[in-house]
Amino acid sequence: MSGSESPLLPPPVAEEAAVMSIFAHLNELRIRLSYAAVALLIATAFSFIFADRLLEFLMQPYAASIEGEVALQTLRPTEGIETFFRVSLLAGVILAMPVILFEFWQFIRPALSKNEERYIYFFIPSALFLFLLGIAFAWYILAPAAIYFLANFMPDIFRAEWTGQEYISFVTRLLLWIGLAFQMPIIIYVVARVGLVSAVTLRQQWRVAVVGVAVLAAVITPSVDPVTMLLTMAPLFALYILSLGLAVIGERQFARSMAEIENRPAL
Repeated sequence: MSGSESPLLPPPVAEEAAVMSIFAHLNELRIRLSYAAVALLIATAFSFIFADRLLEFLMQPYAASIEGEVALQTLRPTEGIETFFRVSLLAGVILAMPVILFEFWQFIRPALSKNEERYIYFFIPSALFLFLLGIAFAWYILAPAAIYFLANFMPDIFRAEWTGQEYISFVTRLLLWIGLAFQMPIIIYVVARVGLVSAVTLRQQWRVAVVGVAVLAAVITPSVDPVTMLLTMAPLFALYILSLGLAVIGERQFARSMAEIENRPAL
């Protein structure tokens, strides 16, 4: 090759590495979702053993809200078995939650340093505790208030004779979504840890947070009464305040990680 000719340059190594990194992350996400789905399937199948007793347990707020014998109607041939599967799925989500959280942790672990990997002993127990705390709050506080209000609304005109699908869907959605909403501190910590949000921004936008919490409470609360919505908003806003402290921790860890990367010697 003569000196006047320019050699053909290969594609930029950094761009190729970035593309490979994206595909590697997508493949890792697929693997983790597959493991979580298998765990959920196994836990749901196992829940068939006690789903009938769980169904009777979920009827307690309804039984306490009306007088006389309590029974759920079925208006379609398959409604009973659909309700049975819905209850089994709720139990499966609860039983599989430790595995789901572990797979989520495995997905974000490559972005952490060796010292930060020990946070798994804090992450999974904390997230599981918040999930169960949300379910307990929904069951002992929100569900009785909402079901009693709806079952006794204008009793001279309306008589509560709910179907199995409508009632169980109401209860399971309330329990599941409140449990997931209680993951707010963990989610905000992770978002701050990767540098997508700062604690200062969260603190300055508290008015927006109030509106967001109100919208979230309206979406995840099946009931339309304001009492249930306010009962939902109170713990969610308290969790938002807790999230500010976790955002500070995540932001500091992100800044420390960036400083370590910048101080690494060039190859």
